Amino acid sequence: MEKLLEFNNVKYFYQTKESEICALENVNFDVEDNSFTTLVGPSGCGKTTILSLIAGLLAPSSGEILLQGKPIQKQDNRIGYMFQRDHLFEWRTIWQNIILGLEVKKQKKNAQKLAFAEDLLKKYDLYNFKNKKPRELSGGMRQRVALIRTLVLEPTLLLLDEPFSALDYQTRMKVCDDVYDIIKNEKKTALLVTHDISEAISMSDKIIILSKRPSSVKDVLTLSLSGDSPLKKREDKSFGSYFELIWRKLV
Repeated sequence: MEKLLEFNNVKYFYQTKESEICALENVNFDVEDNSFTTLVGPSGCGKTTILSLIAGLLAPSSGEILLQGKPIQKQDNRIGYMFQRDHLFEWRTIWQNIILGLEVKKQKKNAQKLAFAEDLLKKYDLYNFKNKKPRELSGGMRQRVALIRTLVLEPTLLLLDEPFSALDYQTRMKVCDDVYDIIKNEKKTALLVTHDISEAISMSDKIIILSKRPSSVKDVLTLSLSGDSPLKKREDKSFGSYFELIWRKLV
């Protein structure tokens, strides 16, 4: 499979009042095109820092990050970012939230983009709610809206920073399936950060395991599970073995 994203010997230092702290130490990994990859690691190891570097919100201290063979740019339009919370504006309708990115990029009159946004709403059962306010939607529906808002901008790579962590367990399982289904249907490449090992296994083609800070890549697992959804993959007899293996590497 073709490499879409490459991390080559990436280091990242940040400053405190007392000293310089090394957060990332020679991080090397790649993400293949049209794949679903997950980063797991101990709390505070730098998972969100890695996403911020990919998004161009931070710059590496050394090393290089390539997307489609080209260096990441500040506020790179090829990157879509889905955060822990949906960040929908309560005073705007669902449709107005969906096209927010188009407004920011001065494309809100682009007929092709608007038609694509409408098509996504119809495809994922949200069209009838386009004139509703976010407070009128369930938590799962709000996350679908947040994802569609990101997809409207047609990013090459989707970054998902614990997007299900604010949901209760039952809703979380359903939304995992929904988000996975949308990403696969739209043929997008995704990089997920999560603390939930089961979630990582059920959604991923590949899991990158990070060490404690200063973080480096401890191991990379390529998964092979039966089932066409995260929920179905949890039923695979290999699921428990993968869980134990990852758990041991994180301890």
